[in-house]
Amino acid sequence: MNPTESDQPLAWSDRLLLGHSPMDDTHREFVEVVGLLQVAAEHELAERLESVLIHLERHFREEDTWMRDTSYPATDCHVDEHAAVRASGREVKEMLANGNSEPCRRYADELAKWFPGHADYLDAPLAQWLSRKRFGGTPVVIKRGVVHAE
Repeated sequence: MNPTESDQPLAWSDRLLLGHSPMDDTHREFVEVVGLLQVAAEHELAERLESVLIHLERHFREEDTWMRDTSYPATDCHVDEHAAVRASGREVKEMLANGNSEPCRRYADELAKWFPGHADYLDAPLAQWLSRKRFGGTPVVIKRGVVHAE
């Protein structure tokens, strides 16, 4: 069944906007490549997983650099989480190469579940930090179609 254990593949929405354009652009790409991996046919898994791993390497290197270059206070925790996600991806790639596709499908679904929380709790404060460093204030983010419960 494609996607496994998910009702829908990961899809972009304004709920994921953080107000730092370079980060938002990278996150849109993340959503795209993970969503494609979630719905990949069996014969597409290796290529789609490779696209995710290439994206993660660039995505996380970029954020890690921003944090280090600006002396972001929560750098270590954030960098460690990035490293764990990349390490899991390398393990999944090895299992897929050995003919086991189930971990690859689970990895895609777990990335889709993980990302919104990561963006909310680790990337949003980083986006605010970067905006304060550059502009002296936090970004104003307009999220169309997002309803907040009070």
